[in-house]
Amino acid sequence: MEYDQLKLENQICFPVYAASRLITRAYQPLLDELGLTYPQYLVLMVLWEEDGLTVNAIAEKLILNTNTLTPLLKRMEENGLIQRQRSDQDERRVMITLTESGTGLRHKAALVPLKLMEGLSDSGLGADEILQMKKTLLEIIVLLK
Repeated sequence: MEYDQLKLENQICFPVYAASRLITRAYQPLLDELGLTYPQYLVLMVLWEEDGLTVNAIAEKLILNTNTLTPLLKRMEENGLIQRQRSDQDERRVMITLTESGTGLRHKAALVPLKLMEGLSDSGLGADEILQMKKTLLEIIVLLK
């Protein structure tokens, strides 16, 4: 029996995984300036779009399990970026809101995607190619969710 299907070079998941890790690594120096990890940056982006979401709503948007998200949110609260509060209507729901500090990072963070895109463009990838790749990846995400 041949096992070509098990060769790393034949996997669709490996290039996606490797690209994700390398893109996250490219973000890190930019996020270090803000004192953020990449997952914290993702949470803030969700809250900058719509503040006052439940933990479940954030988890759904980021395609994360709540047990992965909860420790991250605790650290963000300790760092003064967000507040966690039980819902008055349903004690099981925890509402997440930005603090003044968390809201204030938005202006500085606005430069992060631009700097990352500059780096990708400098490497020879055109904006059209990047946007097409993003579209394809979003289609895959929809299929796999």
